[in-house]
Amino acid sequence: MSMSLAAETPSRAITEPYRTRRTFAIISHPDAGKTTLTERLLAAAGAIQSAGAVRGKAGTRSTRSDWMEMEQQRGISITSSVMTFDYDGLTLNLLDTPGHSDFSEDTYRTLTAVDAAIMVIDAAKGIEAQTLKLFEVCRLRDIPIITFINKVDREGLSPLDLIDEIQGKLALDLTPVLWPIGQGVDFHGYLDLLEKRVLNPQGKPIAEYNAIEDLLDNDALIEDPVFMTALETLEMATAMLPPFDLDTFHAGHLSPVLFGSALKGIGVAELLRTLGEWGPEPRPQPAIPAPIEPADEKVTGFVFKVQANMDANHRDRIAFVRLCSGTFTRGMRLKNVRSGKDMAVSNPMFFFGNDRELAEQAVAGDIVGIPNHGTLSVGDTLTEGATINVTGIPNFAPEIIRRVRLTDHMKTKQMAKALSDLSEEGVTQVFRRVVGADWIVGVVGQLQLEVLSSRVAKEYGVPITFESLNYEVARWIESDDPKELERFIAAQKMNIAEDRTGAPVFLAQNAWWADRAKQDFPKIRFLTTKERH
Repeated sequence: MSMSLAAETPSRAITEPYRTRRTFAIISHPDAGKTTLTERLLAAAGAIQSAGAVRGKAGTRSTRSDWMEMEQQRGISITSSVMTFDYDGLTLNLLDTPGHSDFSEDTYRTLTAVDAAIMVIDAAKGIEAQTLKLFEVCRLRDIPIITFINKVDREGLSPLDLIDEIQGKLALDLTPVLWPIGQGVDFHGYLDLLEKRVLNPQGKPIAEYNAIEDLLDNDALIEDPVFMTALETLEMATAMLPPFDLDTFHAGHLSPVLFGSALKGIGVAELLRTLGEWGPEPRPQPAIPAPIEPADEKVTGFVFKVQANMDANHRDRIAFVRLCSGTFTRGMRLKNVRSGKDMAVSNPMFFFGNDRELAEQAVAGDIVGIPNHGTLSVGDTLTEGATINVTGIPNFAPEIIRRVRLTDHMKTKQMAKALSDLSEEGVTQVFRRVVGADWIVGVVGQLQLEVLSSRVAKEYGVPITFESLNYEVARWIESDDPKELERFIAAQKMNIAEDRTGAPVFLAQNAWWADRAKQDFPKIRFLTTKERH
C-alpha cells in the first residue's frame, strides 16, 4: 500500500508582498463547530493565548469572532467578522461567517472577498442543508475548498461513508491529508499523510515512516486492532481517490480533507499548515470592463460589508474593503466609482474581531476597514481613478416582507436613520411604497427580524415592531422598453415600491400573482437578484 501527495510546497522567497496573503472564510452548517475552529486556528497561530468558548461556563472567555452581545447570548454567529494575523511568514485574513441560513446574504457577500474556504462538516451529520448552499456559492466562483471533518472524537459516520457522501452530494474530488485512527471512545490518534507520521490523540508524534507499509513493522501499532482497521480504510480511500494536485485544488475541483476535533484542538495545527502551504494567493477579481489582476500597480478594492456601531460609544460605521490590486497607503485618495467622488482614507484599520489597529499600508488580499459616515455602501468599488466596477455582489429578493411599526412617533427621524444604516450594512432591505409612506423591510429569515429590532433598539434607542402585509413576493423590475416599464408601474401603482437606491420593486400578494404579472407583461424582467454597485 502506498500513499503520496503530489504537491509541491511553494517557496517563501517572495518579492511581491501580496503573494504572502491568504484570505479565506470558514463555512459550515450551524453547530458544526465553525466558530470553535476559528478560535483554535487563532490560538494555533499564536494570535491569541487561549481559545474562547461559544457556549461556556462562567469565567470562560468568549470568542473573538462572535463579539456582538446577541451572538454571545445565543451562541451563534450573526455577522461576519474579520481577523488579520501572521503565521509562518504569511499574513492571514480570516473571515468568520454566519452559518445560520437566515444570514446567508452576509455570508454570500463575504465569500466574494475570499480566495479560499475551509468547509467544516460534522462527522456525525455529514453534509447538511446550509453546507450544501454555501458550497454551491463557492462553486459559482470556483473558490478552492479545504474540508475539515470535525468531531472525530465523538461517534459518527465512518471516514469512507463521509468521503462517499461528500463526493456524491458535492461532486468534489477529495484527497486525505489527516486520517483518523478510530472515532469516538475508540479514537486513538491520526495519521499525518503530509509529514508521514502517526500522532496520538494529544497530537504527539509516536511514529514516522517513509512508505506507509513501514508501519506494519511497528509492533506497538499493529497490535492495536483500531489502528489496523484505520490502515485498511485508508488503503481503500487512496485506491479510489486521486492524488493531490495543486492546480486542480486552486481551480476549485479538488479538496484536501482533514479529520479532527476543533474543541480538542485535534488536527488544527495541521489544518493551518495546509492552508499556509497550499492556500492560494490573491486571485483575479471579476469586474467590468475586465478582471482585476492582483499584480496591477493601481489600487482597486471593493466594499463587501458595512458594519455600524462596532464601537457603540462613538457610533462608528466601518466599510470593510477587500483590496484587489496595488499598494494602498494611509492618507491615499480613492475614487468611489458609484458616486464619482474622491475620498481621503485617513484612518484605515486592520481588524481582529472588534479590536482594531491603524493600517499604514496594505496590499492585494488584505481586508481594510474604512470609517465613514454613510459615504460607502456594500458593492462600492474604490480605485485610484479608473472607472472599474467589481461584479458578483448581489442583493437577494426577500422571503419575508413586513411593515415597520414605530411605537414612539417622535423618533421617526431616528428610525429612518437606523433603517438606512442597517440596509446599507446588509442586515435588511428597506422599501418605500410609491403610494403611502410606509417603511417596509424585507429579510431572508425570521431571525433577521429579531436582530433588526434588537439592534435598532440598542444602537439607536428606537423601539420598533413589525406587522404583516398583504405581500409575500418582492421582485425588482426592469425592461429594455422604458415605456413598457412606465405602463406596468402605472398599472400596478399600489403594488410598487422603491429600494434604497430608488430602483422599482414589484410587491405581489403571492407567487401566483407574480407569475400572472409575468404573463401579462412579457417585456418586463422580474428579478430575484440585483447587482450592487
